[in-house]
Amino acid sequence: QVQLVESGGGLVQAGGSLRLSCAASGRTFRSYAMAWFRQAPGKEREFVGGISRYGGNTYYADSVKGRFTISRDNVKKTMYLQMNSLKPEDTAVYYCAAGPDVASSDYDLARMYNNWGQGTQVTVSS
Repeated sequence: QVQLVESGGGLVQAGGSLRLSCAASGRTFRSYAMAWFRQAPGKEREFVGGISRYGGNTYYADSVKGRFTISRDNVKKTMYLQMNSLKPEDTAVYYCAAGPDVASSDYDLARMYNNWGQGTQVTVSS
């Protein structure tokens, strides 16, 4: 198991940027595929992007491709989400998630992840 804590959320104007962090505890961070999901009020949780265990592969939802970048630092046991050109529709609670065995075709499936953070609020004003 790994414990996850997100940070970096806040209020930003449309067109602005934010960087979210997901800090993990435990010695096995590099054993986990990681992902970001988000949930807006009244909507289902949706996949934002994912990154493989050593960062060699990244995956993005079409809605954020070209604007968001995921990275990870296995020494610091931290994953990042750099969000640029933010839009009001990006407003949501953002969650990080860790899964021990996620196939490349399954990164967008929430059920593949058995460790979740508590979430951090991102609000983009128009």
